[in-house]
Amino acid sequence: MTQILRGALVAAALAAFAPMGAAHAEIKDLKIIAPAAPGGGWDQTARSIQQALQSDKLVSNVQVVNVPGAGGTIGLAQFVNANKGDPNTLIVGGYVMVGAIITNKSPVNLSQVTPIARLTGEYEAIAVPANSPIKSLADLVAALKADPQKVSWAGGSAGGTDHITAGLFAKGVGVDPTKVNYIAFSGGGESLASLLGGKVTAGIASLSEYDSQAKAGKLRILGVSSAQRLPEAPDVPTFKEAGIDVEIQNWRMIAAAPGITPEQKKEISETIEKMVKSKAWTELLAQKGWANTYLSGSAFDAQLAKDISATQTILKDIGLAQ
Repeated sequence: MTQILRGALVAAALAAFAPMGAAHAEIKDLKIIAPAAPGGGWDQTARSIQQALQSDKLVSNVQVVNVPGAGGTIGLAQFVNANKGDPNTLIVGGYVMVGAIITNKSPVNLSQVTPIARLTGEYEAIAVPANSPIKSLADLVAALKADPQKVSWAGGSAGGTDHITAGLFAKGVGVDPTKVNYIAFSGGGESLASLLGGKVTAGIASLSEYDSQAKAGKLRILGVSSAQRLPEAPDVPTFKEAGIDVEIQNWRMIAAAPGITPEQKKEISETIEKMVKSKAWTELLAQKGWANTYLSGSAFDAQLAKDISATQTILKDIGLAQ
């Protein structure tokens, strides 16, 4: 009788634990929205997350979907409106999206998602075609001062990091930032094609987006927006070396859908934290030249709020917001 009772108790205990185990099982499928065209920073970030999660078997199947347009706000609107309460769909975003939301007066904003973590940071670079008569930042500054309208810039979405950097650069050399001839593209691939085709004077983007073309001798990188020269680009001077007091870093994040439960947020956050600590992710960061700026939880929520406020101020200063 005792043996039977003991067996019954064990069976009951196992049954009690079964649902708990299922609730905390490995995430099987994820869809990641890259709210830009292929080739740019968000697309690269989404596909790097996909690679790292699958390589370390943290998630069985990861799909990346590109939804380009309006600095990520089209993808953001689709994400917010179509995925409420869905723990299996995430979105990549970042500093570009913060500016685009303000500039485009987007009806959706980052208060409507569930922030998970800031992941990476990367400095901005200015580049010209290899056959350009502009050989240095000093040459670019001279051309800009002579006639800002004749200096066309290819970059990402209006109000994003590239646009902000161009405005700050102009302001830093005494040129009215509202006169910057900036041509916005929804994806890094389109911006790069315009630059390589000689359709613009200069391009501005995250350093990694120009690296391979510079190494192939097709582009000349004039400068980067870091405080000191970067190990991955030791021959490229900083803006500050040219007397332009501008330092800016483009950061990228991952967020979950609105309306998920605290338990679902915890599971996603823990999965992303494991990814950030993985060998696969570390190798991808080194390969891309991205800094690990991982920040999660309430610390990231607070930093995001600060960045949104600071960006509003910057956009007003350079004439991109009221």
